[in-house]
Amino acid sequence: MKTSYIIALVVLALSVGIIISLSSSASQYVGFEEACNMAKNGRTAEVHVVGKLKKDKEGRILELNYNPVQNPNLCTFTLVDNKNKPYTVVYRNPKPQDLERSEQVVIIGKVQGETFEASKILLKCPSKYEDKEVKI
Repeated sequence: MKTSYIIALVVLALSVGIIISLSSSASQYVGFEEACNMAKNGRTAEVHVVGKLKKDKEGRILELNYNPVQNPNLCTFTLVDNKNKPYTVVYRNPKPQDLERSEQVVIIGKVQGETFEASKILLKCPSKYEDKEVKI
């Protein structure tokens, strides 16, 4: 009888430990300023930053560098977060296919010095099914 209680307590303690470790490593949505502060304070968890590619007044994308001949696994660009803070993003994988057309970009990674090292990029592209006026 005592052995079964001890085993149950050990299983319970392990379960609680696993749940705590998983929740502490869960990524969160932040801006670049908070991501920089987290890096300065030694927090190494990956974060999500939402933003848009930096564009000029005419809507042309600025500061997007990708040369697949020179290095197919290096793409750098400037992302402006939701608080209008621009930051250089380094993505060490091939450039996502529709990066230039995306309405919104979510980068997952962490600040490394003066750049944000993205491990993943998620894109929100314009909808094919936009509302169109129908004239009768």
